[in-house]
Formats: sequence, structure tokens, C-alpha cells
Amino acid sequence: MIIITKKLHPRRLVAGCALFALALGVLGAGLGLVRDIQSAAAVADLQVDPRGIKTNADRVAFLEGYGWIVSQEPAAVEDIRLPDTFDASYDEYLSLQKSQGFDLSQYAGKTVKRYTYQVSNYPGLQENIWASLLLYKKEVIGGEIYSNEGDGFIQALPYPAKT
Repeated sequence: MIIITKKLHPRRLVAGCALFALALGVLGAGLGLVRDIQSAAAVADLQVDPRGIKTNADRVAFLEGYGWIVSQEPAAVEDIRLPDTFDASYDEYLSLQKSQGFDLSQYAGKTVKRYTYQVSNYPGLQENIWASLLLYKKEVIGGEIYSNEGDGFIQALPYPAKT
């Protein structure tokens, strides 16, 4: 049996570990960036044009374009006046809308219509799941999928990715 030994200087050991950590960080960031780009592309593929939404059939088709099966008629139609200025309590909601390409801040102070539809194909849940669309004139300016049962939840319009 042959044994080979080599003296390793502490500075070289530290430098080698630092380079290894840097390489792992770059690789991890690169993979994360690729995943983000793929996710954004998948969302872009699902999105339908939010303009020219004139009828109930248009609204249902818009939601179906995101993969949802919804009731053919809205469960509720409401006029909602958006605040003149959005305070910090709206930050999370505005962020959700911006993640979908909707910027509600430009509609501050305007009255919009909210159409709410029952969703029947939410993964793992069958009842009390709702899709809500905000329309200003004939354009979808916001929307979400939500439940107010139990702890409740709110999420963006695209159908949840399978994990």
C-alpha cells in the first residue's frame, strides 16, 4: 500500500473553501434565476388579454384561461370604490396584484366592479373557493382566488403548479 501526503497551508485551505462556497452560491443563484424565468414564462403563457371584457361569458373565459372551472354566473356583483390613497394595510394585496401584472394604484379613487364566481376545481378543496375579478370599464385590473373559510387564504389567479 502506498500513502502520499502533502502539507496543506492554512491560507490555501481557507481560499479553497471560499472558492467552493462561491461556486455553490453562483450555481444556486443561477438555478434560482432559471426557475424564476421559467415560472414567469409559464404565467405569461396562461394569461389572457384583460382588455375587452364586456360580457359574463368574457369574464368566465378569462378565468378559464387561467385553468379555473367557475360557475357560469357570478355569485355576487359589487361596485367598490378604491381608496384615494392606499395605506400600508393594502401593501400585501397590492403586491399580489402587481405579481400578476395589475397595478391598482393607477385606479385610486375610482369605482370598479367586482365579480365573484364560485370555483369548483381548486386542488384538494371543493367548497367555499371563490374567484374575484376587478373590472374598470371593460378591462380586468385585478383578481384573486380566495377562501374565507377557517384560516382562509388568498392567491394569484394562475392555477397552482403541481408540486
